Amino acid sequence: MVERLTVIFFIILCMLLGMYLILAPWDMLFGQWSNNYLLAFVSDKSGLQAIHKAVASTWFRGAVTGLGVLNIVIGVWEIFNFKNSVKLLQADSERS
Repeated sequence: MVERLTVIFFIILCMLLGMYLILAPWDMLFGQWSNNYLLAFVSDKSGLQAIHKAVASTWFRGAVTGLGVLNIVIGVWEIFNFKNSVKLLQADSERS
């Protein structure tokens, strides 16, 4: 039962993280992507303003969105291979 819950929670985590990574760079609900306090602090302290420009670019936003899509794909893959994942976790716990 623990193995099933582990896989279920992993699927939920992948889906939620994927949706956040897809929406966060483009949606104003989470605040403006380029007006990030931590980003401004790091670029000021390091003296590299290029960090701020790179993270604020649409290329970087697209890369973050791609990571979100990858998380969704992993979650869907885990859904289709649910039984195999549970069996692997059970076999691993029996060895220990």
